[in-house]
Amino acid sequence: MRFHPLFTVAFVAVFSAHAADQPQWGAAWSRNMVSAERGLPSSFDLEAGENIEWIAKIGTETHATPIIAGSRVFIGTNNAEPRDPQETRDCGVLMCFDEKDGHFLWQRAWPKRTEDQYFDWPKTGMSSPVTVEGERAYTVNNRGEVVCLDVRDGKELWNFNLTTGAGIWSHDGAHSSILIHGEHLYLNSGTGVDNTHRAIRTPDAPSLIALDKATGRLLARDDEHIAPNIFHCTWSPPSLATINGKPLLVFAAGDGIVRAFEPLAETPAAGKIATFKKVWQFDPDPTAPKTEVHRFTQNRQQGPSNIYGMPVIVGSRVFIAGGGDVFWGKNEAWLKCFDGSLTGDITTRAEFWTCPLDKHTMTTPAVADGLVFATDTTRSIYCIDATSGGIVWQHETHGDFWASPLVADGKVFVGTRKGEFTILAASRDKQVLTTVDFKKPISATATAANGALYIATMTHLYAIRQGAKASR
Repeated sequence: MRFHPLFTVAFVAVFSAHAADQPQWGAAWSRNMVSAERGLPSSFDLEAGENIEWIAKIGTETHATPIIAGSRVFIGTNNAEPRDPQETRDCGVLMCFDEKDGHFLWQRAWPKRTEDQYFDWPKTGMSSPVTVEGERAYTVNNRGEVVCLDVRDGKELWNFNLTTGAGIWSHDGAHSSILIHGEHLYLNSGTGVDNTHRAIRTPDAPSLIALDKATGRLLARDDEHIAPNIFHCTWSPPSLATINGKPLLVFAAGDGIVRAFEPLAETPAAGKIATFKKVWQFDPDPTAPKTEVHRFTQNRQQGPSNIYGMPVIVGSRVFIAGGGDVFWGKNEAWLKCFDGSLTGDITTRAEFWTCPLDKHTMTTPAVADGLVFATDTTRSIYCIDATSGGIVWQHETHGDFWASPLVADGKVFVGTRKGEFTILAASRDKQVLTTVDFKKPISATATAANGALYIATMTHLYAIRQGAKASR
């Protein structure tokens, strides 16, 4: 069901989003990269405009996944192509476009932190996607601030500074996808190493936090003392699933260990900060070093594992991809499946299977119809049997992957850092349906919503719909 934008305010209490909106990164709370959209094209032609609904110019570095909610499309980028002549500085920018025709609605720009480039890497823009609920959008900007915005005009409603409010140490570029559960927001803190890549300046910093979604007040944090063992940074957002009848936050921390916590049952009293109760922990790389980890920086043969992608939960099974750090770690990558229904330290009891990937991975897997689809940084798309972990097929492209695969309408959609976008059949038989060269790197995961596919390159955002025809 769709409503005219003028009626959004009146109906927001009943309808927080269109039935086929995509208001956060990943499906529901489980983070599975699977969409229920149908009727998506199997091919498109950039030159002829076939199946291209609209194209919008954005910045020159775009790493954030597009989010679609309430007839609007949101995407983070940089300010190298300023929309506002009064704001020409290097900024992280959140842009908002009209879903129907792609015309620009508004932007919010935050100047880069300049005290140390490793707090907020120059020109990288804003990497976090938004999470939309009703007329509010929640995100983590480039400065490491959690912000709540009015979706109608981008007005900032509240701001929580993770550095001063939670005691973190930002590194390179803040990245999170905020999870909403009831009245609370859950997110990874983004704390990491300093500019030497060998020291942790805030050893007491939390890795997982909860905020009040109405006010931005800090409500809870973990008490796992993770920070000293973070190899690089805390970039993986949390997932949530109901297992054994109880909700669980599943979180991959910067020390390479996956933990499950109970979400908040109630909002703590004013002035109180709760501690998450841990239910289980799973170490996907138990023989790797866990202390003094920074002695392995720049070691491509051995060292700790790191996890960039999000945990995906299907039933009680948890799927997670990780391995050596992309920039500083060992040449090892894997996809694992384990049992999330246990309690305690489940490292030796929970694993169902391990599937080796090549060198490094940043993927969040897509699990559909007994198959798992994943990518790595050595140009491969994998189709893996969800029960056994065996590789069903592997497809090599001409570029490495930072994006995760999206499964929708019986197809797999994914783009590479060389700009090659591939559509394959989401089946046991490998079928390449089309390959399109965008000629610009693609870091972002594709998004499907309301019958359209959204693809962001570094410089442009494309809306692709079956039967559409855009002029060049």
